[in-house]
Amino acid sequence: MAVSLSNFSLSNIRAGLSSFMTWGMFWLVLAVLGALVFFSNGINALLVAWQLPEYSHGPLIPVLSAFLFLKQLNDYPVNPDIRRTRWPGVAVIALALIMGTLGILANIDDIVAYALIVWVAGILLVSWGWHTGRHFWPGVVHLVFMLPLPGLIYYKATTSLQFVSSELGVTLLRLMDIPVFLDGNIIDLGVLKLHVAEACSGLRYMFPIMSFSYIFATLYRGPAWHKVALLLAAVPIAIMMNSVRIAVAGIIVQHYGADWLEGFTHFFEGWVIFLACIIVLFGIAWLLMKMNGTYDSLTDALDLETDGLGTQIMRLQYVQASRAMVVAALLGVSAAMALQALPERGTTAPERDSFALFPRTLGDWRQVGPREVLAPAILRSLGADDYHQVNLVHTSDAAHPVGLFMAWYDDQSQGGVHSPEVCLPGAGWEIAWLERSDLTAQMGSDTPFLVNRAIIQKGEVRMMVFYWFQQKDRRIAWDFAAKFWLMVDGIQTGRTDGALVRLTTLIDPEEGEAAAEGRLMNVLEALDRQLPRFIPEG
Repeated sequence: MAVSLSNFSLSNIRAGLSSFMTWGMFWLVLAVLGALVFFSNGINALLVAWQLPEYSHGPLIPVLSAFLFLKQLNDYPVNPDIRRTRWPGVAVIALALIMGTLGILANIDDIVAYALIVWVAGILLVSWGWHTGRHFWPGVVHLVFMLPLPGLIYYKATTSLQFVSSELGVTLLRLMDIPVFLDGNIIDLGVLKLHVAEACSGLRYMFPIMSFSYIFATLYRGPAWHKVALLLAAVPIAIMMNSVRIAVAGIIVQHYGADWLEGFTHFFEGWVIFLACIIVLFGIAWLLMKMNGTYDSLTDALDLETDGLGTQIMRLQYVQASRAMVVAALLGVSAAMALQALPERGTTAPERDSFALFPRTLGDWRQVGPREVLAPAILRSLGADDYHQVNLVHTSDAAHPVGLFMAWYDDQSQGGVHSPEVCLPGAGWEIAWLERSDLTAQMGSDTPFLVNRAIIQKGEVRMMVFYWFQQKDRRIAWDFAAKFWLMVDGIQTGRTDGALVRLTTLIDPEEGEAAAEGRLMNVLEALDRQLPRFIPEG
């Protein structure tokens, strides 16, 4: 009996494998293997990003997306012999490979990771055809939540959330009669100053909660506007609960001291707030359910049925070895082989003089005091390979100095320049006025000379600021344009170097803004003649 059962079991396994390993599966597996090799840079970028607290939920996203896909697949019949339109999927895969190639050439791994999601959409369309595969978009879109935000958007979002969290947190503390003063994103409790650091900006909760709310909204059986409300609720919930967290931190510091914020207490507090966000989201879903009046409980309102998911996995055996599938597999394998044949590209920063050799005199302006040294925390955030920060005074007017700051990056593809629009408000300065100006004619330049002109203030102190991003011979005012040209240069030449230049001066109430702007223009004209040694234009 035992022997016959064993033989029966082995025969069933062999039969199952033989039916599962069809030619369609062969070409599908080949396409997947080719994609794993071609998109390896993007996959590595994901593995690195998932080690950060903000993206630590990343490994769960593909699993949840697969769950959504299998549930939706259950709604469509097998129909293995039906004629399907598969070629749109091949076009999507070709687009993904083009995106990935550009990311590889530019040495921007995040672009490769984004292209991987496009490839997933394409392979679903090839496998199930356009008429069925297009319905699987919710699981594909959900994969976006596993991606790290582009650095520029990340820092802008982080700064905005810091300000909102700081304002709301301070408001809560004042409602509890705790004396507090807010300077930028620094909360002054008298005995201690709390800095609302990036780790406490709300992004740590924002990304996993947005992912959770997306799944929640997708599985919710109520009206479409209910789904939209659940999805949009994630952002204000995370901001509000993070403000509560900041307020609790202030209470602990006020009554028990700063030591209580370190170690396990700080970590535990974070998990408590995250769970509180989930409870609030469930509460909103419950209220919407009651408004709709269709379901008696959240269990009924959510499509949590898991029966038959294993059966849906077995439907992979019906993937056909169509011409489109063969072309998709060959495209992926060919792209992977071409990638391996490419010579090592890397980034190539040009030769330049160190800022340590920068002259102490610029025309009628001379340096006063030594070069300023940035604090280690600021230096880590800046991420520059070389920087220079000094004060300059005119030979005839020592009372109105001009601050000069320059930062050089050998490679901006993995982070890059942080815009003063982010850094200055974080230090407590408010941007009262900002415009992008074309100084090409005034500077007598052969190429466009675009700068940002801003007035910043802290209390009654006002300053005028000029700053721009420089890449090769381009002076760029808009940070998104700087990122675009970074990608173009990376693709064309492999160069991803660049710099930030900033000039600042106090606005004397007795002089006015015109005098301050005149000082900056005077320094800028003298500075521009020296810059090519330290910020190469060729």
